[in-house]
Amino acid sequence: MTNQQILFLDIDGTILTPDDRIEESTKEAVRQVKKRGIEVFLATGRPLHEIMEIGEELNVESFIGYNGAYAIHQGKDILIEPMDAEIVDSFFQIMRGKEHEAVLYTNGKNLLSSEKTGAIKDFAKHFHLKSTEAYHEKYSDEILGISLMNIGKEEVALYEEAGDLSLSPINVEGFKEHAYDVIRDKVNKGFAVQKVLDVLGLEKEQAIAFGDGMNDKEMLSLVGDGFAMGNAQPELFPYAKHKTTDVTNSGIFNGLKTLGLVE
Repeated sequence: MTNQQILFLDIDGTILTPDDRIEESTKEAVRQVKKRGIEVFLATGRPLHEIMEIGEELNVESFIGYNGAYAIHQGKDILIEPMDAEIVDSFFQIMRGKEHEAVLYTNGKNLLSSEKTGAIKDFAKHFHLKSTEAYHEKYSDEILGISLMNIGKEEVALYEEAGDLSLSPINVEGFKEHAYDVIRDKVNKGFAVQKVLDVLGLEKEQAIAFGDGMNDKEMLSLVGDGFAMGNAQPELFPYAKHKTTDVTNSGIFNGLKTLGLVE
């Protein structure tokens, strides 16, 4: 019997291909590991209210969302960590007078700093954001995650100086050069994975994870078998124990096959 008991899968660039599909090999891989009794979580920077259709397609009911700020195990909340309202407010002060834009996520809403720019419209369209409305400061203590757009590389430090956080480039074509997820030093995918393992009584050596972006580095570093996709950002590879093939070339299936978990 295999020692691996739980699998964490990033979505964009890991499960979803650039043309927004899930390969049949990925569906088959998830089916086979679930048949073995391995628990499967989707672990994403996306808001959870926007990914339930992906969960349904894969028959997965457990999720980590907002880059580690919220976790659900089979319909039951096991973690929720909103951002500090002062950091949220400071971001808007930094954005003032610039062309920077943001999508801020609560548990149920996608809040837009503006609806005027092409960048934010493209972002909402690509990531299928449905429950959107304009941001209001009354939500400042409910924010679970933030994505920033129109940010130059030389401007990243402006936001990172606002608190214990970093900006992680969004590894999706069309957004790589200017869009970033806000990753907190103490609340990230690795933090959430550890919380899940604690709740389920599992050791990190029993966990597997796949990812492609720098927002996956803490998760891949933590688990016993961390896989970087072949299409991953090159900076991610040192954080992963394994490298697999691209998302368009059965990356998840091939990685799990090396562990003897699919055939």
